[in-house]
Amino acid sequence: MKASNILLSASILLSIFLSCTNRTEKTYYLDGEGISKEALSNYLDRSITMVYFLMPDKPEGRRTYPYHEDDIRMVKDLKAKFIGRSIYRWGGESLLNTQAFWKKAKTLINEMHSFDSDMIFQACIFEVITQDVDSVKIPDWVFHDFNLPIENRHFSYMDMLNDEGKLVDHWRKGSSVPDVSKLETQLWFYYLAGSYISLGCEAIHIGQVGLIGMNDPELESWDKTLKKIRKYAQKNARRNWVLIDAHVPTGGMVKDGISLLDFNSFPLRIKEIPEKPYEGILEVGYQDAIYTKSKGCISPSGWECEHLPYLVEFDNYGRGKDANIADHESHYVWGWDEISWLSLQPEEYRNEWIKYAYNWLKDTDSAGHLEMPGFRMITCPNETENSYRANTKSEDCPFGYSQEETIKKLWTSD
Repeated sequence: MKASNILLSASILLSIFLSCTNRTEKTYYLDGEGISKEALSNYLDRSITMVYFLMPDKPEGRRTYPYHEDDIRMVKDLKAKFIGRSIYRWGGESLLNTQAFWKKAKTLINEMHSFDSDMIFQACIFEVITQDVDSVKIPDWVFHDFNLPIENRHFSYMDMLNDEGKLVDHWRKGSSVPDVSKLETQLWFYYLAGSYISLGCEAIHIGQVGLIGMNDPELESWDKTLKKIRKYAQKNARRNWVLIDAHVPTGGMVKDGISLLDFNSFPLRIKEIPEKPYEGILEVGYQDAIYTKSKGCISPSGWECEHLPYLVEFDNYGRGKDANIADHESHYVWGWDEISWLSLQPEEYRNEWIKYAYNWLKDTDSAGHLEMPGFRMITCPNETENSYRANTKSEDCPFGYSQEETIKKLWTSD
C-alpha cells in the first residue's frame, strides 16, 4: 500500500474516532455570556435533590445528619452534575451569623469541585421570613450595590411585609411571605444570593415567586431584583453566570418576551389511581402540572425556544388531613406529599416508578427533566430520621431507600 493511501486511511479512521467522541461527549460549559440550551439540558438531565448537602451536620442545632460521607460517595459515584437544594434557610435566619454554616459549605464545595469542576450547586431563597431575620446584619456591600447610604443596622422583618397585610403570618405567627416590591425584601434576596454565589453556588432557586410577587403583577420588582443578582454573578460567580429558577404554575416568568428565569421548575403532581391503592401516574393537564405548559421565550442567555426547559421534583410539603385516601382535588398523593408517598412504597415499586417517571417525561415533553430524589425530608411514619435517602442501604447509610442503582442505570443508559 502506498504511503499516501496509508496516511489517507489513518486520517479517515481518526475522523471517525473524533466524530464518535464528539457525539457521546456532553457539554457543561457556561460563562459570562450564559449557557447554551444543550448544556442546560445536560445539567438538568443529571440533576438530583440533595437537601442540606453543603450544610453542617447539625444545621438546626438539634437534628443530626450523620450520613454526609455516604451522600458525598453517592453523588460522586452517580456523576451527578446539578445538586439541587444543597444549601438554604427556611426560617432560623440567625444561623447565617455562624461561621460553621459558611465554613462547612465552602470546604465541601471546594472538595466537590476538585472532583468535578463542572458540578453545579443550587442554593435556595424561599418564600418565607421570620422575625429571626432581625438578627442578621446588612453587609456594607449590599448598601453599596443598591447605591444606598451605608448604615450600621440589621434587616427588618416588618419592612419586608406587604403593606396591606397579604400573606402576613402565612406560615405561623411571626413567619410570613416577604413582598418583593418592598426594598427591604430586595436587599434580603440580594444578600442571600450574593453570599451563596460567593461560596461557589452557580444556581439559585427562588421558591414560589407568585406568592412573593403578590404586589408585582407586571414583574417589575422581580425584573429589577434578578437583574441585580445576575450583575453580581457576572463579577463574582465561579464562571460569571448564575442559573435562576422558580416554582411557576403559570409556566414561567416572561417579561417582554424574555424569561426572567434560566429554567422553570415545579412539583411532579402525581395523580392517584383509586382502583389501585397507593399507586400513582403522571398526566398532562392534571391539576396545575407544568407538563407541555412551559412558556416559549428568549432565555436570559439569548437563545429562543418554544418551551423553556424545566425540572420536576418530588416535592415535600407535609401531609393531608386524610391519609391513605385518593383525592384528585388535593395536591397530596394518597394523603402524603410526593417524597413521603414515594418513601412509603415497596422498594421494587419505588425503583419502577422512578423509571416510569423518567421515561414518561422524555416521551411526553422534551422540555421536561426529572430531578432525581437524592435526599429530602419526609413527614410520613418512618424510622429513618424523617428523611428519604436514595443511597443504597448499607452500614454507612442504614436508612437508605436504595434507589441509587436505578438512578445510575437510567443516567448511564441515556
